[in-house]
Amino acid sequence: MRKMKLPRVFLVCLLFISIRGYSQTKEDILASLNSANVYWQSNHKAQVNAFWDNAAYHTGNMEIYQLTKNETYRKYAEDWAEYNKWMGAKSDDKSQWKYSYGEKDEYVLFGDWQICFQTYIDLYLLKPEAYKIARAKEVMQYQMSTPANDYWWWADGLYMVMPVMTKLYKLTGDRQYSDKLHEYLTYANSIMYDKEAKLYYRDAKYIYPKHKSANGRKDFWARGDGWVFAGLAKVLKDLPENDPHREEYVSRFKDMAKAIVKSQAADGYWTRSMLDPDHAPGPETSGTAFFTYGLFWGINHGLLKEKTYLPAALKGWNYLSKKALQPDGKVGFVQPIGEKAIPGQVVDVNSTANFGVGAFLLAGCEHYRYLLNAK
Repeated sequence: MRKMKLPRVFLVCLLFISIRGYSQTKEDILASLNSANVYWQSNHKAQVNAFWDNAAYHTGNMEIYQLTKNETYRKYAEDWAEYNKWMGAKSDDKSQWKYSYGEKDEYVLFGDWQICFQTYIDLYLLKPEAYKIARAKEVMQYQMSTPANDYWWWADGLYMVMPVMTKLYKLTGDRQYSDKLHEYLTYANSIMYDKEAKLYYRDAKYIYPKHKSANGRKDFWARGDGWVFAGLAKVLKDLPENDPHREEYVSRFKDMAKAIVKSQAADGYWTRSMLDPDHAPGPETSGTAFFTYGLFWGINHGLLKEKTYLPAALKGWNYLSKKALQPDGKVGFVQPIGEKAIPGQVVDVNSTANFGVGAFLLAGCEHYRYLLNAK
């Protein structure tokens, strides 16, 4: 007897019903997104520096602009770019350029000062004017001319810079961007990737068994792995189908997805230490949002099976929109700036941050597109 194949819309309905209390429409999601972004922009001026936390917010702001075409959102991004002169760190003395951690202007090659280029490129594509991406091209071309390959020594850096390189590759057609991305990522994998767990340590300091969680387990920081997972989605979005490294990235993305959904809490969030929920218990929004974004992106682009991964993505968004998002538009439960899960650290309804809002916007926009595709 031949099995009956259920229509996709019917399958989607069954999966939605399986998530208790889930009944959100595209309009609901858009309302949540606008609430969060209007709250942030109403309470924070655009004229702030181009360091990673502000720039990570703008990756989400540009995502909702592309979805809604709301000119207020675009202008907020452009005002920020203009304030920073379309630059990250501002030193012009290449002999002084560094890529260890640093917040001063000579740290031009440090990825936390390069993530801003993602938004500058997005704004350039809306209205091409060479000055908008001149600094991005200058910095990345210089970096690629050096013999060093250890630029990405921390997990966050993969989200900060990998998409810059694929955006510039797509824009210029210069194959070196793809080749160097692969070279730098290969180094990062050699010091941070755990082949057994299929997850990334935040950096080499946290590799097991040198470092252990409170209960003696491998300590994978949720936001750190969120940076990587979301970064891979952004890379695959722009990378040509025939790129020689694409299948390697697809395989890594799928392996991470499988590992990520295993550690999701019943209420839809991920704890700060992914494999040891008692190390720093309770909900956390930034890692959850990056994971939710990546899962929806993978489903939307045919890389992740809907039947397997949609329940986790829906539960992630249910947490983000029902618990993390507050009635006034504040996005709460965002772990403060840091690099690890910290036992006893307070993360509550009042814990918010720019990068957490950006991640929330990414997740919601991709969920909206899922519903658009499902219809």
